[in-house]
Amino acid sequence: MIEIDVIGTPAPQGSKRHVGGGRMVESSKKVKPWRAAISAEALNHTFDPWTYVAVRAVFRLKRPKSHYRTGKFADQLKPDAPVYPAKYPDLDKLCRSTLDGLKAGGAFEDDAQVVKLYAHKVYASHDEEPGARIRVYPVL
Repeated sequence: MIEIDVIGTPAPQGSKRHVGGGRMVESSKKVKPWRAAISAEALNHTFDPWTYVAVRAVFRLKRPKSHYRTGKFADQLKPDAPVYPAKYPDLDKLCRSTLDGLKAGGAFEDDAQVVKLYAHKVYASHDEEPGARIRVYPVL
């Protein structure tokens, strides 16, 4: 099993837009740096050529300031602050960009090899940076 911790803003790989001449580009400018960060971390590890791969990813998203109290209690969450980020970015699109970054970093040859995928979105705690903890391991 290989575990990597990627620091950065998790970005969803979503829609592409047509820019003319048959060219398509990503709608989000955040996707490229996110994939590059994952690839760079993955390149620090040696992956065996597994036929079947499982990926487990926990995405840490930055909590909005509106979830916190103000004044001398500014470090405390409001009682009605949500537990999970059940909003943008979509979990499936975060997985898409992450798998592409892992492939570019040599974790596997083709993301079709990923036969098990476990993913969660959580808010980063006060002492954590946004990013993701990703585990890649063989199946069988």
